[in-house]
Amino acid sequence: MQARSIMRRLAAFAVSAIGITTMAAASTAQAETGVTNDTIVVGQSAPMSGPAAQLGQQMNRGAKLYFNAVNAAGGVNGRKIELKVLDDFYEPDAAARNTKTLIDDTKVFALFGYVGTPTSLAALKVANPAGVPFFAPYSGASALREPFARNVFHVRASYNDETAAIVQQIRTTGLKRIAVVYNDDAYGKAGIEGVQHALKLPTSLGVALVAQASVVRNTTDVKAAITTVLAQKPDAIVVISAYQTVAALVKGAQEQGYGGQFYNVSFVGTKALANALGKAGGGVIISQVMPYPYSGASPLVRDYQKLLKAEGITDFDYGSIEGYVAARVFVEGLKRAGRDLTREKFIGALESMGNYDVGGFNVNFSPSNHVGSKFVEMTIINSSGQVIR
Repeated sequence: MQARSIMRRLAAFAVSAIGITTMAAASTAQAETGVTNDTIVVGQSAPMSGPAAQLGQQMNRGAKLYFNAVNAAGGVNGRKIELKVLDDFYEPDAAARNTKTLIDDTKVFALFGYVGTPTSLAALKVANPAGVPFFAPYSGASALREPFARNVFHVRASYNDETAAIVQQIRTTGLKRIAVVYNDDAYGKAGIEGVQHALKLPTSLGVALVAQASVVRNTTDVKAAITTVLAQKPDAIVVISAYQTVAALVKGAQEQGYGGQFYNVSFVGTKALANALGKAGGGVIISQVMPYPYSGASPLVRDYQKLLKAEGITDFDYGSIEGYVAARVFVEGLKRAGRDLTREKFIGALESMGNYDVGGFNVNFSPSNHVGSKFVEMTIINSSGQVIR
């Protein structure tokens, strides 16, 4: 009797121990916020409606394109990626609210693909104190890169890189007098500061800023800005705004007889701008920080086009390829972090990606550098509305 009693107690203890071990394993697997045994929850705030909607929609489309392909193949280390997106209308207050919701309520593992400088700056005020990874904002502003924050990673070149390339090309073509029209927000400030910085470089010798004017974000009321800059007879006008504002500015200046050159940085929304301008877009130049999406010259672009075509989409664009590139780099970081995924391991994994080749586009992260690329090239809208190099 005593022996049987001891055996029963031992068996009960073994069952209890198994239960404790199982619960501990489950607890370990779910220890990091936004990570379960089979999912990784990622959050995005972007303009999905309103005047800048195409920027957010394209960035989101490209990211989901790759995340869905990864999920269909079994996910990352056995986990599928869930991308939760909230609409911020390209307004900073909404972006801050969305970020708080994604962190506190949705419990995301990381924030991904925010669109715009003012919105990203507002989001970082929430994300940085919480230590949440903030990956691949669709912005080149220095204010997002300096001072260095360990949880923030950039895949694209900066606006300083873009404006330096723009000013250099202006000088190369023999133009000397430039004007700048810019948003009266953090994005516009980053752009005008980039131009001013570029004008101090040896590559800009002989080029001078003769006029500047600001415009309200998301506006098409640009008459005052046009009057201000055209009065100084600039050879070229650099515009730091989104596609609807830029289209109104170009058309308005042309109606007043302006025949000079227009330049834009990549955030303008290339495809949306070409569509908005129509025949008026011929000759408008845009700096780009992503691979040219319209030809299959690299493995990355071929893969991007193949996945889009599989969804019945043959309309390629710079916004969605940026989302696609960002998603590929993000997933590589998850893979390197391993099955025991934490935010700290993810950050360390990204920092190990020195000179990582994303199929023809290189990204270079390190513990002291979270700006992955300095690639910039120029494109131009032709008379047929096509974007060519």
